Amino acid sequence: MNGRLSSYRRIVVKIGSALLVDRKSGLKQDWLKSLASDIAELRREGHEVLVVSSGAIAMGRTVLDMRSGSLKLEESQAAAAVGQIALARAWAEALDAEGITTGQVLVTIDDTEARRRYLNARATIGALLRMGAVPVINENDTVATSEIRYGDNDRLAARVATMMNADLLVILSDIDGLYTASPALDPEAKHLAKVAAITPEIEAMAGGAASELSRGGMRTKIEAGKIATHAGTAMIITRGGVDHPLKALDGGDRCTLFQPQSAPVSAWKSWIAGQLEPQGRVVVDEGAAKALRSGKSLLAAGVRTVEGTFQRGDTLAIVLEGTGAEIGRGLAGYDSGEAIRIAGCKTSEIEAILGYAPRAAMIHRDDMVVKP
Repeated sequence: MNGRLSSYRRIVVKIGSALLVDRKSGLKQDWLKSLASDIAELRREGHEVLVVSSGAIAMGRTVLDMRSGSLKLEESQAAAAVGQIALARAWAEALDAEGITTGQVLVTIDDTEARRRYLNARATIGALLRMGAVPVINENDTVATSEIRYGDNDRLAARVATMMNADLLVILSDIDGLYTASPALDPEAKHLAKVAAITPEIEAMAGGAASELSRGGMRTKIEAGKIATHAGTAMIITRGGVDHPLKALDGGDRCTLFQPQSAPVSAWKSWIAGQLEPQGRVVVDEGAAKALRSGKSLLAAGVRTVEGTFQRGDTLAIVLEGTGAEIGRGLAGYDSGEAIRIAGCKTSEIEAILGYAPRAAMIHRDDMVVKP
């Protein structure tokens, strides 16, 4: 693929329920095989691909032969419990046929908003990518409540994309992008190929969900676009019902591109620097400060003292020894009690002190802003 997708290194693909599951016949296996083939081709060309897949409830409804129409909350959760197993198996088989290992990650919106859980989820997904696997991320509908009722898989996909510093979020839908009005209701509705910014006028163009299998609609996609683009991730909405939908998109199929507002890493780091109050401080020596300014992570060996009470994921001020000057901020890789115990220690010594294998850093460079 050397077309529209070629410039995006890390791509999150969100698949709606109606694309993956037919209410009567169940899983659309041929379509899934074609999508798996597209993913394999992207990977061969050096792209990283993550999948956010709806469909657990829809699969469960089919397996359990449940009635059509809306479901009670507990019925939706029961359908999800059955459907998640079938969905995971379907993805594993489709990608395995392309020689790709699959890792399932079940999350809720809370996992991408609470800092501690955010760090855990990001670390797991990042490890899967480094190991060459394709993470297939599903909403954990068996325990989710408001997400099931209001349909937030589009928003969840956007939060996963921003959490993983993705360059692009592709939402495969039953419509080929955003129109000035619903094309089903207004024959004069015009397709928008590009959206530079999501304004109130753009938001007013969104409608409701069109399918009983889908809990979203254009409105949730616009909300997803706001999350993604504000964090520096581009978003595309395109029709996914064709075979090989990513290849079709790359080749020029009609879509709407929502342009990002800034680069992903700088947007994330500006959030760390400007919106969070530090819960504690780490005092570092000059050698560590020099390493941080060159783009390195903060290792325990470079920390002189740890101050304050904080949890993993809280914001810390990084202070230079002797001067008291704040040289940066970042998210804690350890709780304060653990950080105090390992301050000044080499990485090889940490496991003996804490009783478990050490994390990558006291503060990882991706979660740090250092003043010039």
